[in-house]
Amino acid sequence: MTVHLVGAGPGDPALLTRRAAELLRAADCVIHDGLVDERVLDLIAPWAERIDVTKRGGRPSTPQADIESLLVERGRRLDVVVRLKGGDPFVFGRGGEEAIALRQAGIDVEIVPGVSSALGGPAVAGIPVTHRGLASGVSIVTAHQDPSSNPLDWEALARGGTTLVILMGARQARRIAGRLLAAGLPADTAVAIVTEASRDGQTVHRLRLAELGIERVRSPSVIVVGATAALDLTTLPIATLEAAP
Repeated sequence: MTVHLVGAGPGDPALLTRRAAELLRAADCVIHDGLVDERVLDLIAPWAERIDVTKRGGRPSTPQADIESLLVERGRRLDVVVRLKGGDPFVFGRGGEEAIALRQAGIDVEIVPGVSSALGGPAVAGIPVTHRGLASGVSIVTAHQDPSSNPLDWEALARGGTTLVILMGARQARRIAGRLLAAGLPADTAVAIVTEASRDGQTVHRLRLAELGIERVRSPSVIVVGATAALDLTTLPIATLEAAP
């Protein structure tokens, strides 16, 4: 008995790992999130059972406990069960909780990594989350924290000197800007909003921290804060790149 926790990447099926595509074609059952691109779901064998366990902010959603029970039940009676998650299953995907529930039930787990939108989103927009002379590190956070977890230390994030990548922050964009500004991050700090990364509807909006959240941010979006957010290494003139640090 094995359940496969599979990362679907940021959207474009071309960014799937070979192992992920192989499992989708062989699966008896695929239990998937709503952020998985339809083109990825099209790879699922026509005979496979598909179960949508989308979580929707502020709207009725499948409880996590029900998802774990479903994984255990299908894992006990089917040969190939795939739990398909947008991005990577272990980057704010609750894959760790699901792996624990499965192992406690005596079911083996295979983890199939995916390209997290935290890194893939900026990358497809030409934004390096680290770059010599601009950012020597990256901090990845989510705006949707478990109420029982320790609150984010926005002051530490503002002082860190790293690129800040914020997932699931569309509805909280103005509040995030306020927290970072209050923590001392300059108002003119570069920000990039990458929406629907790697999908047909991808957009990239570049602005300053003081402007973040004034206009509505659409979901799904990745918010990048820091000096590298001003870059687009897919379009910069070669002379500019040669002059970069």
